[in-house]
Amino acid sequence: MSKSFKIIMVIIGLVIAWAFISSIGNKPATPAVSTEQQIYDTVANDAVEQYQIATKQGDKMQICVQAGFVSAAYLQAKDEANYNEWKKIEKVRCETAGIKY
Repeated sequence: MSKSFKIIMVIIGLVIAWAFISSIGNKPATPAVSTEQQIYDTVANDAVEQYQIATKQGDKMQICVQAGFVSAAYLQAKDEANYNEWKKIEKVRCETAGIKY
């Protein structure tokens, strides 16, 4: 092998190594955001389950409170469609419990 061929191979190797090393620090933060959203979704789902337990128990005030927790969980999750739906449910349940909106 000629000396110039070896130099070219070394340069190519260095460029590949530099590209690999520089790409390690440039990973997007999407997985962290996705994990955060998964946590919000889990909290909202847990709130719905707690609401369902409260409805089985039958205490109107507790049902109202739990509906409020569900709507707050969806607000925190930035899930506008479910937030709006649960605000309506909360309003009905709280009015049933004697709380005026």
